[in-house]
Amino acid sequence: MFYYILKYVLLGPPLRMLFRPRIEGLRHVPAHGAAIIAGNHLSFSDHLLMPAILRRRITFLAKAEYFTGRGPKGRLTAFFFRGVGQIPVDRSGRSAGQAAIAEGLGVLARGELLGIYPEGTRSHDGRLYKGKVGVAVMAIRAGVPVVPCAMLGTFELQPPGRTLPRIDGGRVTIRFGEPLDFSRYAGLDGEKAAIRAVTDEIMYAILGLSGQEYVDRYAADVKAEQAGPAARRGRLPLPRRRH
Repeated sequence: MFYYILKYVLLGPPLRMLFRPRIEGLRHVPAHGAAIIAGNHLSFSDHLLMPAILRRRITFLAKAEYFTGRGPKGRLTAFFFRGVGQIPVDRSGRSAGQAAIAEGLGVLARGELLGIYPEGTRSHDGRLYKGKVGVAVMAIRAGVPVVPCAMLGTFELQPPGRTLPRIDGGRVTIRFGEPLDFSRYAGLDGEKAAIRAVTDEIMYAILGLSGQEYVDRYAADVKAEQAGPAARRGRLPLPRRRH
């Protein structure tokens, strides 16, 4: 109930009025049945804008830290994610990843939409990074289509480190691509080569929609490398804006 109150009363109308998101390819999102929406992840605003424009409810796999924050901002964020029924994902190891996959498969088994960001974290510089294979495992095991999605303009709207989105951040575009069918990989969800191929195909489709620069490395690894030397100097690197 809280999800629909937010969508149609508290958040949806103000978000659509303030940011006037341009929606492209919405017809590619199935009107019924299970499907995965796999998108790039540029901003915290992504969590708000996509559900606001979709006709159907979508459940996201969200990092566990969103549910355990402290202070006024942390508690408000946790209240929001719990209230809209999103699923916390522990990113600390292999067993945690398997638990997240099980939760996602539960959503798909109910015939619902599952939202996932294959990069596993927000892009810190506006580029598109290598996808993690959990999305492929779920797509193959559940036998559902994957709809690629590109968020454009949300990095400028609310880059990492910014608490509130900019009103003058420019117009956002949310672009959906044609559903990807991976039925030819049925039964291969345990094969490393198969799930890597499926993941790369999904990321290539997102890249075609977003036009971002692609980096064939995991975003979390690049963030850790950049944060290490900066932390020793007593400061963190600023995110690089896209041009």
